[in-house]
Amino acid sequence: MRVRVEGDSMLPALRPGDWLWVRRGAAVREGDLVVARLPGDPERLIVKRAAWREADGRWWLESDNQRAPGRRDSWDFGALPPALLVGRVVLRYWPLTFLRAR
Repeated sequence: MRVRVEGDSMLPALRPGDWLWVRRGAAVREGDLVVARLPGDPERLIVKRAAWREADGRWWLESDNQRAPGRRDSWDFGALPPALLVGRVVLRYWPLTFLRAR
C-alpha cells in the first residue's frame, strides 16, 4: 500500500509530502517505521517508529520529533495491540533524491 506523510512528527526521517511503500502484515522489529491505526479513530493512519515490544505483544510506538504540534504516539495512548499495526514501511519513493558526485 502507499501512504503519504502529513505533519512533522517524524522529522528528520520523514517529511510532510513524502510517499511511502508499506508492506501490510510484515514482521516488525524494534526501530522499524510502521503504519498503524490511531486508537479511537481507526480510519486514521499514523506513521511511527516501533520503539519496543512489550511482554504481552503490544508495541510502543513513538514519534521521532516529540515536539511536533499535534503529535500523537504511545506517550498519549499507550502500547498498541498487533491488530492495530497495518504494516511496515519498506521505502520512501517520493520525492526522488539523488547523490551528486563531487
